[in-house]
Amino acid sequence: MKQNVGGIDKILRIVVGLAVIGWGIYAKNWWGALGAIPLFTGLIGWCPFYPLLKISSKK
Repeated sequence: MKQNVGGIDKILRIVVGLAVIGWGIYAKNWWGALGAIPLFTGLIGWCPFYPLLKISSKK
């Protein structure tokens, strides 16, 4: 599993993930759990869809 998420992409995924989780907690609904996806991919630096699209944001 080669890293394919880097730089600004990684930071944006972490921020968006935390924001969605925070919104879910504030709104008291389960949709905030979806924030775990961008948060997790940002933290580990790998997105499962990037190889399918043959792209990478990591230099």
